[in-house]
Amino acid sequence: MTPASSAAAIDALEQALGPAGCITDAAQMAPHLVEWRGLFTGSAVALLSPASADEAAAAVKLCAQHGLAMVPQGGNTGLVGGGVPREVTKRPQVILSGRRLKRIRALDPDNYTLTAEAGCVLADLQKAAAEADRLFPLSLGAEGSCQLGGNIATNAGGINVLRYGNTRSLVLGLEVVLPTGEILNLLRGLRKDNTGYDLKQLFIGAEGTLGFITAATIKLFPRARSSATALVTVADPHAAVRLHAHAREALGDDVVAFELINQLAFELVTRHIPGARLPMDAQSPWYVLLEVDSVHADAGTRLQSFLEASLDAGEIADGTVAQSGQQREELWRLRHSISEAEKLAGAGIKHDIAVPLSRVPELLATATEAVTQRMPGVQVVAFGHLGDGNLHFNLNQPDGSDADAFLARWHELGEVVYDIVAELGGTFSAEHGVGILKRDDLARYRGGAELALMQTLKRAIDPGNLMNPGVLFEDA
Repeated sequence: MTPASSAAAIDALEQALGPAGCITDAAQMAPHLVEWRGLFTGSAVALLSPASADEAAAAVKLCAQHGLAMVPQGGNTGLVGGGVPREVTKRPQVILSGRRLKRIRALDPDNYTLTAEAGCVLADLQKAAAEADRLFPLSLGAEGSCQLGGNIATNAGGINVLRYGNTRSLVLGLEVVLPTGEILNLLRGLRKDNTGYDLKQLFIGAEGTLGFITAATIKLFPRARSSATALVTVADPHAAVRLHAHAREALGDDVVAFELINQLAFELVTRHIPGARLPMDAQSPWYVLLEVDSVHADAGTRLQSFLEASLDAGEIADGTVAQSGQQREELWRLRHSISEAEKLAGAGIKHDIAVPLSRVPELLATATEAVTQRMPGVQVVAFGHLGDGNLHFNLNQPDGSDADAFLARWHELGEVVYDIVAELGGTFSAEHGVGILKRDDLARYRGGAELALMQTLKRAIDPGNLMNPGVLFEDA
């Protein structure tokens, strides 16, 4: 595309979207050009922010006509480089932001559904559901800034997957602008609809490579009438797995979260996050943070009884149960602050992995031994959603080492970890997605017919490769 044709495209987009919807000022675009961790930066000729599905359709159609690549972006809280423009590309790029698509279109408490636009912040959706005496259970550390469209595009997980499933399980319908500019309206609040292919699933987890999500109909659930949260200590991951099994047996589906955290993770939090402290004096090599919700008033009593039995059986050594909402928030703040503490502690290499729950202890032991052999002194920060087998097996640079030299070994150490994960029947990306960061891993671990079919779908829906080119697959 020549500078003249690029300018013509921008003029057309400005006319279609207005000055608030088509921004070319470098300073205003700057926050949208860099990933949260700073691993990926890029450039764009414009930041497009449609305020309706019709405006989004017009923008996509114009971009397609002028050959502009489009990078869909939500709250820009991703961790794999899938939501920011590329630094070097074969064509001009625009950011297609959902930030002005902020309306809640409908809330149907009797049908337990909410229809909202893609730019709605997750925390606002949780609040809207609560005001209707309903629950939207998707919950993650970035919920104060991440957006529904991004959650859907990346099939976000979070802390409540154990009971409610990933985002994929929470979506009943979608509205998507296809690469041609056509609006695909699948906004149906139905739990049964057996009419051919479930097309909405193509776009959930596709990371913006097949279209631009503008709205969704999501599932709501009854609000809990009581809740109880506890932090306990366990001897090792084997003990944590046993405790999880017994919790599910004793408390059933009322167990909504079951998090495993190693000692170093909490050490970093208490060292780097102001005001953070553990509620127990004695340190432990491993901790479990668990939460129980109930539609009845007995969550606290049931959890207390379970923990007392676990203590008597020697499955836990110590623990505390939150006695107020503030204490619950303090416990969860410890958990949600781990990523921030890691960043403050120095350079880090992240692995968002999952294996069958029964293989978690083997994974932690084998992977820890393997990476420490490759890099003596590396700090293993292991934590995550034990209840669904998803762990963040993160590596912080050895004390006194050079950060750049450490980060240069990201691919090498990742291959060590991912090979072990694959041998255990797991996945190299449990909830963060593929983006740019894990594109080679997708080809390595999901090759053959599986990868070929993904590429066939991409070519069929986006033959011009205009939607998020370079994400998931090489930009051909």
